[in-house]
This record gives sequence, structure tokens and C-alpha cells, in this order.
Amino acid sequence: MSEVKNVATRVGFGSALVELGAERDDFIVMDADLAAATQTGMFKKAYPDRFYDCGIAEQNMVSIAAGVAATGKKVVCSSFAMFAAGRAFEQVRNSIGYPHLNVVIGATHAGISVGEDGATHQCNEDIALMRTIPGMTIINPADETEAKLAVRAALDHDGPVYMRFGRLAVPVVFGDDYKFEIGKGVELKEGNDVTIIATGLMVNEAMQAHDLLKAEGINARVINMATIKPLDKDIILKAAKETGAIVTAEEHSVIGGLGSAVSEVLSEEYPVPVVKLGVYDRFGHSGPAPKLLDEFGLRAVNIVEKAKKAISMKK
Repeated sequence: MSEVKNVATRVGFGSALVELGAERDDFIVMDADLAAATQTGMFKKAYPDRFYDCGIAEQNMVSIAAGVAATGKKVVCSSFAMFAAGRAFEQVRNSIGYPHLNVVIGATHAGISVGEDGATHQCNEDIALMRTIPGMTIINPADETEAKLAVRAALDHDGPVYMRFGRLAVPVVFGDDYKFEIGKGVELKEGNDVTIIATGLMVNEAMQAHDLLKAEGINARVINMATIKPLDKDIILKAAKETGAIVTAEEHSVIGGLGSAVSEVLSEEYPVPVVKLGVYDRFGHSGPAPKLLDEFGLRAVNIVEKAKKAISMKK
């Protein structure tokens, strides 16, 4: 059995930009003085004439990106999720979202797994914020492979895209044959007792939860939902009808994220029990990322508990 490789999705983001830079010259990259951390520094090194450091001024960066995009050029602008989605929300909404411009926002260091940087940098609200912007596409890749494919798809997409990447190195769960398509969920494991819909680093935890449940005689379906907006309603409704219970798993607040999006679909079209796993209306704090994931209940064992609860709620 080959050893599992661990790579942060932000690394996939940076690598993809370099690869795409060699293939096409219709986009530029901007960063807010965080290129080493966001990994856009890879692009800066390879294509210095197409990279712009806007300094520690995310609101200005987003406004500049909007202005350049208005001329017909595609733009990738990057910073930490807390600043790209939080500090610059008004500029993203009014200058990028409202005119529906071709800007890809590469937001790194999202979620509790930012670790030692603490509550001020652990953004668990960004998906909720971006979901409210009309026409905004939201992508949260599970691993390096999906991150690279998603960046390529985002640059081909017409309209603004918010991409969420992590700081923590996570297992590469997908092979070279993996297919990514904006707006499509992917069934990774079959099962008829309950469905686990996961996004980001929780996809790997969901795969582990599947095996733990199987050992107890419970067959869980696992769906990777990398695109949170637009949501793949078809795969959600199919799972609800065939398994009768849903668990959502995300490294984000349970308010306004994947769990909320799935619940909105099912409450209107096919009500079944939905149990949400995520960050429960609290701020994070400084600490090693793995320990924080344990403390906040973002592990396979916690998904198992939620799955059993969802099953018990079935009529």
C-alpha cells in the first residue's frame, strides 16, 4: 500500500497558478503582502511581470482587481480568508459581485486549522458571507488534486469565484483520474443507511467515518461537495430519497455554511433529518491545528456520532 501524501490545499492553489501561467497569459495575480503564506509567491517567482503586491490593504486590492477585470482581464487576488471575505466584504460585494466580474478570490488560511494564529485569523464565517452575494460561485477543495483542478475551472468560469484553501497539510485523497466540475457533487462511497455530505478537509474525515460505520454494520454514502454555490441539488435530493437521513460536515460555522445550504434545499423539496457538524456558534483560539480539530469535534468519530443520530431520527 502506497504512503498517503499530505499537502495543504493552498499549495495546490499556488502550483496551479504557475501551471496555468505557462499555458495562458490572460490573467494576472495580486496579493496583499502574504505571497509566501498564500503560495502566490510561486507565481511571482515564475512570472514577476504579471504579479502585483498590493500591500497590507485588502480592500484596495479587491478594488484594483475589480478595475482591472472591468477592462477584460481575468484577475486572481489572494489573502487570508478572514481578510479577503471579512475585511473586504463591501468591496467584494459592490465592486466584484454587483458587476459580475471575472475575479477569482483565492482565500487561504480558512477555518479552525489555521491553528496558532488564533481566533482573529480562524475564519469560520466566510462561506456564509460569500453565499449572500448574488452570482458568487464558492469552491472549497478537499485536497491538492481537487484544488489544482478547481483553480483551472475557476479561471475558465464566467463571473466571480470565491475559493477557500487551508493552511494545514491534509491527505491527498484523489488520484490523477479525478474529475472536477463546478456545481457538481461527487459520490465517493456507496451506502443506503445515511448520507454524509462533506466539504474541504472534512471529506477525508468523512471517508474514515464511512469505514468506522461499516465496521458496525452501517452503510454510509459519502458525497464530496466541493462547490457550495451553486449547490448540486440533484445529488442531494437523490441521497435524501435513497438513504432518508443526511449529515453535513464542514470546517466552518454551522450557521450559513454547507449545512445551512443543504438544509434549505431539503426543507423545501424533500424533508428528511439533517444533522450538521461544524463549528457551533463560537470563536476559535490559538493551538496546534490537529488538537483544535479534536477539540471542536471535527473528526471522523464525531461524524459517526452524528450519523447514528440522523439514522435514529428517520421515520
